[in-house]
Amino acid sequence: MFASLHTSTLAVAHVQSRGTLADVVKRARLAITARRQRAQLARLDATLLADIGVTAAQAASEAARPAWDVPSNWLR
Repeated sequence: MFASLHTSTLAVAHVQSRGTLADVVKRARLAITARRQRAQLARLDATLLADIGVTAAQAASEAARPAWDVPSNWLR
């Protein structure tokens, strides 16, 4: 029992020290944010799209992107 508990403690400490879990959480939050923003973009009418300089085709293309496909500058 002690060996398995000790080993699992070391494994958890290793994951936390390398930041892997934090990276996964960050990516999940970014995906949720991207999904929410793209859904809002898809709901804009032609007048609002024109106000921000985006065509309906561009908005539809952006809204269709998968949630995990976020801009690279978000990953920094």
